[in-house]
Amino acid sequence: MDIQQLQIQTTNGILDLQIIKPTQEIEQPRATLTQEQPAAILEISTTRPRLSVDTTEARAEIDLKSIRRRNEEYAQLGRQGAMQGIGRRAQEGQQLLQIENGGNMIANLAKQNGTPPPAPLGIRFVGNKSGVQMSIQPGTTDIRFTPQKPITNVQVNKPVHHYTPGKVTGQMNPYPSIQIDVKW
Repeated sequence: MDIQQLQIQTTNGILDLQIIKPTQEIEQPRATLTQEQPAAILEISTTRPRLSVDTTEARAEIDLKSIRRRNEEYAQLGRQGAMQGIGRRAQEGQQLLQIENGGNMIANLAKQNGTPPPAPLGIRFVGNKSGVQMSIQPGTTDIRFTPQKPITNVQVNKPVHHYTPGKVTGQMNPYPSIQIDVKW
């Protein structure tokens, strides 16, 4: 007896895939930063110092007097001389009133008035420092300093993104097959 046989023959299919990989590029640009520092405000105000030097007395000591002062001094010397003259005349009158007490009073008065005392020498030292008077008003300096805040501008840049999608193509080479034969 013959038995029938089934004969099966298969061919595997081969899938040929062609793959193009996707590409992705990401770039992050740096942030744009601008920074500015304004100059500080500086204000300086001053008052000048003041120096006053009064040399009136020092100049008077070396005989450099003003006309007004000379007139006042001469008037004072005139008054003083007149008073001394009046006093001397009054004293001489008192001495003449006592002529009866004896003595040669008129001759004595003539001798006194006829020979005045010797004049002093004209040597004197000038230039005393105490004649110069000084006063000082110190000056002032006022400094105002106002700092300015920095100006900062930051601009964040978006990332640059390039994406190319991948692609997969496939084809069968060869296609799968099954072949069945019956043999007797």
